[in-house]
Amino acid sequence: MSYKLSDNFSNMKPSATREILKVTSQPGMIAFAGGSPDTDAFPCEEVKQLSSQILNENPVSALVYGVSEGYEPLRNYVRRWLYKTEGINFNNSDVIITSGGTQAIDLATRVLTEKGDTVICEEPSFIGSLNCFRSHGCNIVGVGIDDDGMNMEKLEKAIAENPNARFIYTIPNFQNPGGTTLSLEKRKRMYELARDNNLIILEDDPYGKLRTAGKSLPTIKSFDKDGIVIYAGSFSKILAPGIRVAYAAVPNEIIPAYTIAKQVSDVHTGVLNQMIVQRWFEQYNVDKHIKEIQKIYRRKLNLMCDCLDEYCSDFISYVRPEGGLFIWAKLDDKIDMMQYVKKLLEYKVAVVPGTAFMIDETAPCQYIRLNFSTPRDEDIVKGVKLMAKAVNE
Repeated sequence: MSYKLSDNFSNMKPSATREILKVTSQPGMIAFAGGSPDTDAFPCEEVKQLSSQILNENPVSALVYGVSEGYEPLRNYVRRWLYKTEGINFNNSDVIITSGGTQAIDLATRVLTEKGDTVICEEPSFIGSLNCFRSHGCNIVGVGIDDDGMNMEKLEKAIAENPNARFIYTIPNFQNPGGTTLSLEKRKRMYELARDNNLIILEDDPYGKLRTAGKSLPTIKSFDKDGIVIYAGSFSKILAPGIRVAYAAVPNEIIPAYTIAKQVSDVHTGVLNQMIVQRWFEQYNVDKHIKEIQKIYRRKLNLMCDCLDEYCSDFISYVRPEGGLFIWAKLDDKIDMMQYVKKLLEYKVAVVPGTAFMIDETAPCQYIRLNFSTPRDEDIVKGVKLMAKAVNE
């Protein structure tokens, strides 16, 4: 049979990160290509206890259909938590629970764009979000990043040149893959530009709680007196990714459409998993847990940076992130980036080519993305040494 795919999907490519991750399952492979949290950060015993409590007390309540907007006790905890930790006021917005952070991005794109509309985003940017925008037939306009996040002069120009732009997409904290943090001045300027040009800001913040250095900055959503910011966060990085529970703080006017889009997508996020997260807030010290996992990532980030400085400084440069999971490493111009990535695979080191995060994957790119959260400490040291060895070939 001849299958005809939709126009939106016929030319789409699988995520380069996911394809490379298939290789990382080979024995002895050092995975600098991943994006998963360190499994030592998972509160496994707590999740086991909470699951047992729920299923012993009233299993039916966890196994029935749920409300599309989310399990109300969890929504209440998230509202209070976001107000306390991020300064987000819910006078003009409310919380919707989603099945992972990427769904929050997908739902926003569904309700805000038509085919051919423009989305303005950082370049490079998260491949999952780029593919989401592509799948909805959006035109993607990239804005370059500086050491302190998206370039505001280029953003202003992009807005002026794209009157059909519907929203600005940004990862303000420890950007994936760039590792940059959007400065306070730029956060305020982005909000002003969006407000003055009738644009929504989609603020994607899955890594904000993984700060390992520097001072926390206010969310863009905390400035939002006009109801123009959708704030997306996730429990994947601070609890466990397999739980697939995330959240979005959405302006009230968009809530009905967002809810319908959620119903069309998956009806609701799994009730049992939502109940686990709610009881985790109720019975455990979440802030203390976050501080503990920050220690893990601080150690691993510093270890990888120190190794890069010692073994690879003659051909790699980078901006040291203040948190998150990734380092965006620039290769010397004399090195063929794709050939280097292939050579590393021969040495059983997997990295992601920077082209995977660009809007035009055929454009020249000298960057690779390195993940420090997945590999063990000894593999970080070994892998970086092999990176230095491979470059000589």
